[in-house]
Amino acid sequence: MSGGKATATDLKARLRNARVLVVGDAMLDRYLFGEVERISPEAPVPVVRVTREEYRLGGAANVALNVKALGPAVMLMTAVGDDEPARKLEELLKTRAVEVTLGRDPQLFTCVKLRVIGRAQQLVRVDFENQPDHEVLADMLSDFARVVAQYDAVLFSDYGKGGLTHIPRMIELARAAGKPVLVDPKGDDYGRYAGATVITPNRLELAQVIGSWKTEAQLEERVQRLRESHRLDGLVVTRSEEGMSLFDDAGHLQVPAQAREVFDVTGAGDTVIATLAAMMACGMGLREAMPIANRAGGIVVGKFGTATVSYEELFG
Repeated sequence: MSGGKATATDLKARLRNARVLVVGDAMLDRYLFGEVERISPEAPVPVVRVTREEYRLGGAANVALNVKALGPAVMLMTAVGDDEPARKLEELLKTRAVEVTLGRDPQLFTCVKLRVIGRAQQLVRVDFENQPDHEVLADMLSDFARVVAQYDAVLFSDYGKGGLTHIPRMIELARAAGKPVLVDPKGDDYGRYAGATVITPNRLELAQVIGSWKTEAQLEERVQRLRESHRLDGLVVTRSEEGMSLFDDAGHLQVPAQAREVFDVTGAGDTVIATLAAMMACGMGLREAMPIANRAGGIVVGKFGTATVSYEELFG
């Protein structure tokens, strides 16, 4: 960041006064840590003797937590089941002072990702999930329309779990209210995100939509065509060791990767878009916010599992 101490102090105050609305697919990340000392006699797999269990916020809940860690007030809007994982999710959010509006669907299994860790590496992941009921999602759309004007930026975290069925209408409402709209996309139908301020696919996700590219010129030509056809102000692509690229009306801005040591990429995309949203909620433009988000991503990949980056880590 440029501008010295006064500017840093000003930004910190602006972040504390900002409000971000996060909407999307929340998950509960459950970790089982243990010792691996033998192979099972039943199948050629390791036997893990569990010694510790840990719960963390995942998906849109991790995005909301990442926004909160930088200072802004945040509201998470998501659909959950009427089950123990939903109660655990709500408890974790309250502990971290993240405000939440939960659409409860008794038929829904709150999404849980169970990871078994042995010898400091992930051995297996087990997912529990199904699709939410349309009536619950319609109620969420009504809740969204009622509160969107109270926030400085709107962030959609799409993990393809069905919670963002009404995203085209939500984007329309947010833009009509004059709010910047950020989307972490999923799948190959980016038409759902038409009219957003910015979408943030990673390199592989983008290739699913525009095809693989051989040159930077080819990448830029295809992305700008996609951006224009979907009325996007900008598109930010996270490119792992190649850093990040922003495509907007001014062209192509690339910043190099800043990771000192890559330990775990889980949730790095969450941190990047959360940082972009926090900065844009303060009135920053994409070109100013992207290098800061790139720095945040470089910090978080040095941590284990879904994690956050604090203001002090980012600007200290």
